[in-house]
Amino acid sequence: MDGWTSPSRGLGASPRRRDSASKCPAGDGRDPGLNEFPATKRLEAAILDAWSRPRRVWTTRFFNVLSTERFVANQTWEQADIATKKAVPEGLWVRCVGCGETVFGKTLEQNLEVCPKCDHHHRVSARRRVAQLVDPGSFEPFDADLAAADPLAFIDVKPYRDRIDAARRKSGENDGCLTGVGFVKGRKIVVGALDFTFLGGSMGSVVGEKLARATEHAIDHDLPLTIVSCSGGARMQESGYSLMQMAKTSAVLARFDEAGGLFISVLADPTTGGVTASFAMLGDVILAEPRALIGFAGPRVIRQTIRQDLPDGFQTSEFLLESGFLDRIVHRRDLRSEIGRIIDYAGK
Repeated sequence: MDGWTSPSRGLGASPRRRDSASKCPAGDGRDPGLNEFPATKRLEAAILDAWSRPRRVWTTRFFNVLSTERFVANQTWEQADIATKKAVPEGLWVRCVGCGETVFGKTLEQNLEVCPKCDHHHRVSARRRVAQLVDPGSFEPFDADLAAADPLAFIDVKPYRDRIDAARRKSGENDGCLTGVGFVKGRKIVVGALDFTFLGGSMGSVVGEKLARATEHAIDHDLPLTIVSCSGGARMQESGYSLMQMAKTSAVLARFDEAGGLFISVLADPTTGGVTASFAMLGDVILAEPRALIGFAGPRVIRQTIRQDLPDGFQTSEFLLESGFLDRIVHRRDLRSEIGRIIDYAGK
């Protein structure tokens, strides 16, 4: 026993103290409140308790704690170890997908979700996008209650209805588009924004209908229209219903143009597929954020189809600007003022 009677080596009081026996691991019935201890404190209590006993009891009790009780019922050793670490709130730190640096979440939010180190423009939700564009407190949404149906009863890996429900919980929106009216530098406009967090911002029947109604509102009230695209294209789960939205949005924008309306199209990362092939490229003025992916088919699909390497920067906003498909690339912090200047210039 002499080898076990030394001081507790930083674990607490002398192991000879009998009151340490009350500090036992959860599950032996002597101290119900001990279940609230962190796992590390329970281990310390178990060692203190066992150290005050004969060696064979110490050995049996200590390894019983390690191998069976594992400090918390039904937890593995790794799970118990993770549980002892202080939980980091979600979003406290964000890893930039552009440079790989870890950025403080609040810093990124204050910088409009643009990395302060590499200037990478992170994707933002439709609601946050609108808040960045319009004057504070001026946005009034409409048609917010429109929600997708499932006329095809579509099922791939899981039912389309389940995907919709999961997307609603994740994004907090009924579908992948937010529309309404607001003010930009004191000028009233109709604004729409696609939400990539909702099924990749894909355009289904609800997205097409909301954009069509927003455009008709702009026609009826002689207001400029701004739509921010951030989408993977047409929504495959709605098949033909989704493809019809390309024609619908293009047709109503043609009416808007005939009425003399001003349509400012803003392309964010990514803008691809049926969205690019319809309303996104029909703006009177087409703006884009830096290094945004813009195209019809993605670069990976094209590479696999033609079996050739693509040019550097292919399908980026910079590439499209050089090729004459864009009017200007605008940093996110300047987007509101740029839209205001365009509206002033157009006399709207």
